[in-house]
Amino acid sequence: MTPSLILSALWVIAATITALLPMRHQYVPGVALLLVAPVLIVWLAVDLGWIVGLVALAAFVSMFRNPLRYLIARLRGQRPEVPK
Repeated sequence: MTPSLILSALWVIAATITALLPMRHQYVPGVALLLVAPVLIVWLAVDLGWIVGLVALAAFVSMFRNPLRYLIARLRGQRPEVPK
């Protein structure tokens, strides 16, 4: 196993644990995971090929669809509602 694959598996475990936390405790680890993900996806694509990179990107977008929708809405100048 390559180091990129091992770290990506650990990232998935960390994301799963973060998802189990109450919403108010998800923000800090969620942002950290959100920032690290593109680096891991590119690293996977370089090590294992662009198809693996696309699969990883699809999985990332699927897992973080709501935060990504929020960020896109904020970039458009909208004020989306945050769950409590």
